[in-house]
Amino acid sequence: MITDAQGQALSGATREAAHHFDQAVTAFNLYRGDPIAALDTALALAPRFAMAALLKAHLMAVATEPAATQAARGLLATVACWPLNDRERSHLAAATRILDGEWSSAAVLLDRHHVEYPFDIVALQVGHLVDFFRANARSLRDRIARTLPQWSADTPGHGVLLGMLAFGLEECGQYAQAEDTGHAALQAEPRDCWAHHAVAHVMEMQARHEDGIDWARVREPHWSGADNFFQVHNWWHRALCHLEIGEADEALSLYDGPIRASRSAVAVDMVDASALLWRLHLGGYAPGERWNELATAWDAHADGGSYAFNDWHAAMAWLGAGREAEVRALEARLRHAGERGEATRWAAETGADLVAGFAAFWQGDFERAIECLWRARPIVNRFGGSHAQRDVIDWTLSEAALRGGQRGWAEALAHERMAQRPDSGMNRVFLRRALALAPVGQTEQPARQAA
Repeated sequence: MITDAQGQALSGATREAAHHFDQAVTAFNLYRGDPIAALDTALALAPRFAMAALLKAHLMAVATEPAATQAARGLLATVACWPLNDRERSHLAAATRILDGEWSSAAVLLDRHHVEYPFDIVALQVGHLVDFFRANARSLRDRIARTLPQWSADTPGHGVLLGMLAFGLEECGQYAQAEDTGHAALQAEPRDCWAHHAVAHVMEMQARHEDGIDWARVREPHWSGADNFFQVHNWWHRALCHLEIGEADEALSLYDGPIRASRSAVAVDMVDASALLWRLHLGGYAPGERWNELATAWDAHADGGSYAFNDWHAAMAWLGAGREAEVRALEARLRHAGERGEATRWAAETGADLVAGFAAFWQGDFERAIECLWRARPIVNRFGGSHAQRDVIDWTLSEAALRGGQRGWAEALAHERMAQRPDSGMNRVFLRRALALAPVGQTEQPARQAA
């Protein structure tokens, strides 16, 4: 019987094809190299190699890009006609649910899958990404925590699971444990950029921005290579640290360099680019022509039907580029996405308000921005990345309150941010600005001093 590196049976494989499959899995685990190329080689050697085709479909499904989604659907239709074992049929069912936009249903299928196949590292990582895209912090942690004790330290991929657990712990606010677990993962596999990024998240959430910059610099050779799929996101984390300590020029330099110099058309890279330009805009910096290039790059992805988190980031770029009519059309598509599945409900219930709120902010309609963004805040339990990524919602909401002269809202939101990150210089600035606003119905009142 031909198996993968963790001992799982591989239907339709040859030994040579299985070797290329293991290379693809390692590339996927570390987000470096080209797993699709390795899988194509495996399929050329063994044309009905089920897990090679299923992993390829998973990779396209979690890309959250319309063209990749269509290609994955075609591939799964072919694989469904092949002889599959029970584990592979479970993969087929989960991938199908993802492509149907039923992310939470896919997550539940994978929960059950891990009980039966605890050493299936592909399923564990796909499940972890599904939890990330649906913003389920508990599952990010517990999916791995339930399974990891069955793995010995010498099982191939054990360190990769530690990196995933570190991120889940961070998203659940268990920062000390997350940082320790991330370091353990990197001791096992220094190239694990997901583990590196988990520690970067801890530093962001604890407002340890100088530490975050040092962490990125010291470990840069391990995560910044051109073959690293996740390097743009880790550069983005460093840029956020620079923004927080008032080094906007450095953040802009990183945008023009490793974040956007390659003009990547990959959705996750463009999300980071949009989010950074928007934050710079909020800070009073004019991104200028950078908006136009990025807005054009989004045209192939923002369809109002695939993944609303991406559509919302496309709207940021379109607003910056002056394409407000397209933003209005996108909002309408999102708001009328219907009830075809979980992803369309995300679009209608949250995505539309995010787009509308950011558009209102851009146009100076701060009262409407507050109304829309306040409704959209439950995104934390619906869809869309990490706490750090979603913070741009609350930042924009706070700026809307400040610029709109809404003293009550501005002060309340500043206190909320201070409770979460009391050591953040930016949060202290929010509070000082809020307290400097004239209270409603009064022209002047001595401002209390912010901490």
